[in-house]
Amino acid sequence: MADRRNPPNTRLRAVREGEFQMSRTEFAQRVVDTGEQLGEHVGCTARLVAAWEDGDVDCRRAVYRRILTRMTGRTMRDLGFHLALPALPAETAEREESPVDRRVFLTDGAGAALSLVPLGTSPARPVGRIGSTEVHRVDQAVATLYAHDHEHGSAALRRDAARALHTAYQWQQEGTYTDRAGRMLRSATGHLSIAAGWLSYDSGRAADARSLYGEALAAARIADDTSLEAHAFGCLSLLAKASGRPREAISAAQGAQSVARTYGSHRTLSLFAMREAGGWALLGDASTADEAIVRAHRLYAQGPRDADPMWLEFFTPGELAGLEALARADLNQHERAAAGAEQAVLLHGDQFTRNRALYTADIAIHHAVRDRPDPEAAAEAAGRALAYLPEVRSDRLLQQLHNMASALQRHAAVPAVADWLQAYRATADVVI
Repeated sequence: MADRRNPPNTRLRAVREGEFQMSRTEFAQRVVDTGEQLGEHVGCTARLVAAWEDGDVDCRRAVYRRILTRMTGRTMRDLGFHLALPALPAETAEREESPVDRRVFLTDGAGAALSLVPLGTSPARPVGRIGSTEVHRVDQAVATLYAHDHEHGSAALRRDAARALHTAYQWQQEGTYTDRAGRMLRSATGHLSIAAGWLSYDSGRAADARSLYGEALAAARIADDTSLEAHAFGCLSLLAKASGRPREAISAAQGAQSVARTYGSHRTLSLFAMREAGGWALLGDASTADEAIVRAHRLYAQGPRDADPMWLEFFTPGELAGLEALARADLNQHERAAAGAEQAVLLHGDQFTRNRALYTADIAIHHAVRDRPDPEAAAEAAGRALAYLPEVRSDRLLQQLHNMASALQRHAAVPAVADWLQAYRATADVVI
C-alpha cells in the first residue's frame, strides 16, 4: 500500500508533548487563546491538531501560521510543515475560463491541489487497489474545497468538485479494497459530496445540492458514519430554509441534533440548534426560535471537544452571531439583526471572506428596511460589501447585492445612496 501524501508531523507532536506537555485539546485551546491575544478569532479543535500531526493537512491558513509562530517561537519549517504548493498541471492552466475565474483559481493553488484527485483512468488503465492513500486524497480535496470556498466563493470550484466526485465514485465502483478501506472511502466520498453540494447551493443550484446531500446521507448510513449523517441532515436543513420550507428545515435540524448527540460534540449541536432556530424564525414562531437560539449559545459556550468534526472549523463565534442575525431578520427584528451582522463581521476578523461579504450586505439591507431607516449607514455598509467583488464569486453574494440595490432604491434621494447605486450599476455591467 502506498504511503500517505505527507508523512506524520513528528516535530509538531514533539513540541506539543515535550515542550508544552499538553493534550491535543489543551494545545488547541492554547491556539485559540493565542489567537485572541493577536486579535484573531479561530475555531481550532483537537481534530485539527490531530490532522496537522498525522500529516492529513498542512497549515495552509496564514492566521494559524502566525499563531503557531507566536506560540512556539519557531518557523513553520521548524514545526515540520511542508507549505509548498504543487504547480498547476498544463490541462488545468490551459482550459478556458473567464479572467476572474482564472485569477481566483490561482490565488492559493486550489486548482492544483484538486488535481491530485482525478486519475484520468480508462478501460486500458484499471483503477486497481484502493487504500489509505486514495482516501487521503479525497479528504485533502474536501479540505481544499472548503478553504478556497471560505475565501473566494464557489464560482471557480464546482467543475473541479464534480470531477473529483466522479473519480471517487469510480474508485468505489471499479477499485478493489478491504472492508475497512471501503467504509473509509465511502465516508470520504460522502464528505466530498457534501462539499460539492455546498458549492452547488452557493451557486444557486438548489436541486443539485439536494441530490448531493441525499447521496451523502445514504453514504453515511451505509458506512455507519454518524458525523457524516449529522452533517448531511444539517445541510438539508439549511437548504430547506433557503428554499422557503421552514417545517422541513426544523425536522432536518432536529434529526441532525439527534444523531450528533451520539458522539458528544457540543459545538455541532450548537450549530444545528441554530439551524433549527432559523426554521422556527422563518415560520414566524419567535418564542420557539428564541429557545433554540439560547440553547445554541449555551452549547457553544461549553467549548470545543475532541469529537468536533473537521468541517466544523467555520463555526466560529462570528458565525454564531451571524446565524442569530439571520434568524432575527426572518422575525423582522431588523435593528437586532443589523447589530448581530455587524458583530459577525467584526468577530470574523480577516477570516472567511465570503461570509464577511454576505453579513456586510445584510447590515446594509437591515439599515435600509428597519422601522427607522438609516440610509447613510446602509450606503456605507453597501460600499463595503461591493468592494468584495470580484475576489469573491458567489451567487448568493450577487443576489444580496441585487437585494441591497432594491432596498436602497427607496432612499435614492440621499446623496450617499445615489453614489452607491451608481457604483453598483457600473460594477454590475462588468462583473455581474
